[in-house]
Amino acid sequence: MNQFRWPPPPDGTPRRVRPRYGAPRSARPAPLAAPTELVATPHGVMLERLVTGIGDPVTVFAHGLAQGIPETRVYGSGVAGRRVFFQFRGHGRSAAPPGDWTYADLTRDLRAVADLSGATRALGVSLGAGALTRLLIDSPDRFERLVFVLPAVLTHRASTASQDRITTLLEALNSGDIGQLANQLVAEVPKTFRNAAPGWAYVRQRLDALLRDGLAPGVAAFAEQAAITDVAPLAKVKAPALVIGCLGDELHPVGVAEELADALPNAQVQIYQRPALLWTERAELRERISSFLND
Repeated sequence: MNQFRWPPPPDGTPRRVRPRYGAPRSARPAPLAAPTELVATPHGVMLERLVTGIGDPVTVFAHGLAQGIPETRVYGSGVAGRRVFFQFRGHGRSAAPPGDWTYADLTRDLRAVADLSGATRALGVSLGAGALTRLLIDSPDRFERLVFVLPAVLTHRASTASQDRITTLLEALNSGDIGQLANQLVAEVPKTFRNAAPGWAYVRQRLDALLRDGLAPGVAAFAEQAAITDVAPLAKVKAPALVIGCLGDELHPVGVAEELADALPNAQVQIYQRPALLWTERAELRERISSFLND
């Protein structure tokens, strides 16, 4: 098996692969440390799922755009009971059905995994937060506790920066040039961490996941859509909610978190003073989430 390296080798020669929209035929990286499974859903889409922990309550975790199970597990590290992580359509090993996808499709994915797992609590990150919000419009009493981490959209579509990010990432992945793809992933790491072990580990993990499973082109459509049309129906949601936002994040405007918290009648909001929360506020963020969900 070829070993991927970052930074690129001194000769500057790009290492090229052919992802399966997708998966490379060679230089296949190691699988996830924790085994996942493919589950059939009532709406006919096979979704990748990982279940950790034991007992009740059961919490479902919904990831962000172009992210997945590995990036979402950190939010559940201190959460009691069973923790259910999954990949939305077009991500990881989940299916990529034909047609144009919308937030209604994401809601079907989230609802199916929650129902099949018996989840009574839910956490959504960015894209996942939008899908969770959309689900609550239709089923305001579905969950007993809710966490929204860095919601990106409500009634307005994502920022131009978000659209540019996913377009550039897909172009780099489709190019087959690992160096170009790695450059895009390095940009996701705060500058102070880029030459440190955590930054290198993050880039390597993301490279492995994208080169192994790819990313369906259809996911780009989510960056051009709003999650819901009106926040008013959220007034019917009585479950306690924690909404987390931060200043200075152009992909996740703080105003979206504040608007969501205002629309939910039983919500508390936490606004951090700087972006890149998993790098700058990791321990405090995990403690806040686990304390809220374990209460």
